[in-house]
Amino acid sequence: MKTVDSFNFSGHKALVRVDFNVPLNEKFEITDDTRIRATIPTITKILNEGGSAILMSHLGRPKDGPVDKYSLRHLVTPLSLIFGRTVKFADDCIGDNAVTMAEALQPGEILLLENLRFYKEEEKGDEEFARKLARLGDVWVNDAFGTAHRAHASTSVVGKFFEDKVAGYVLQAEIDNAQRVLEDSEKPFTAIMGGAKVSDKILIIEKLLDKVDNLIIGGGMSYTFAKARGGTIGKSLLEEDKLDLTLEILEKAKAKNVKVYLPVDTVIAKEFKNDAERQVVRAGQIPDDWEGLDIGPETVELFSGVIETSKTILWNGPMGVFEFPNFAKGTNAIAKAVVAATDKNEAFSLIGGGDSASAINNAGYGDQVSYVSTGGGALLEYMEGKVLPGIAALQD
Repeated sequence: MKTVDSFNFSGHKALVRVDFNVPLNEKFEITDDTRIRATIPTITKILNEGGSAILMSHLGRPKDGPVDKYSLRHLVTPLSLIFGRTVKFADDCIGDNAVTMAEALQPGEILLLENLRFYKEEEKGDEEFARKLARLGDVWVNDAFGTAHRAHASTSVVGKFFEDKVAGYVLQAEIDNAQRVLEDSEKPFTAIMGGAKVSDKILIIEKLLDKVDNLIIGGGMSYTFAKARGGTIGKSLLEEDKLDLTLEILEKAKAKNVKVYLPVDTVIAKEFKNDAERQVVRAGQIPDDWEGLDIGPETVELFSGVIETSKTILWNGPMGVFEFPNFAKGTNAIAKAVVAATDKNEAFSLIGGGDSASAINNAGYGDQVSYVSTGGGALLEYMEGKVLPGIAALQD
């Protein structure tokens, strides 16, 4: 797979697939620009070498064509500030206006196309749609790792129409860091798995059982484990059909000498809201009309102790409902422990995108860990050993 380092962009128009699917508030202001800033090195190289950059991305999940709240025009001003130059905007991604603006683009200039997903053809991987995108540039750069696991028109199919196609720095860094964890991990290796569902993590957990020394399980998925072990979990999240599977995971871990750490106490609430009545109880002893929303203080101490003595750390998924400040303490404490291990124990720490990336960035620790992935689902699928269409398209 060729990377941007192997290509001189002088005089070229680079069609760059970026992942600018960033969160916006009600005023359409970006609340986390991590994904945008991650693309700066790739885009800067193109521009500095005398090339021009035509950026294409999706934003949100528009269902029936153009919707203002999902328009990429909301990103034009912040992008212009980030790149220190006026970013031009095409109000379509494949129409005549996009073609005209792309043809007129001069070296050192940036053109942002309108949301790809305003066309259903994008997610369908439509070849004709991909061909129309391809006519805008003469070299394809895929720097959108977060969508590399999707066989969409702009993330994989468009590659058919380019002789010159390269991976951007984001895509390359994601692969390099994932490989470091999978193939070159220093012991002890601790995986921290959180989030809502066991089903979302089962494949990565099974893959990691051959790699890790410690497996920490928190978040909503931990209540399915608690129930499977005979506990009561009240109204907490539960995947009833995964009870046997959780016990199988524990058995497999034991057979492979992997130490599994589950919560020993939990913060429970009467209602699913930040200011709900709450208390701490032993894990597996949640009353019927209560639900678990965070790990408890004893669990924080237990998990942190394991993390801080680790040399390789993979974290994917929060420990609780971190969007509520009153139930973010567990997640923030784990973030702090990962930072401590990275700093004091010189551990390599990979934060697995999605909610984990948001949590560590919201806690202000994003620059104090080894690497924060920009792609949650894509990273998991890559680490599970699946072939990602966005990467395969660069290797054809």
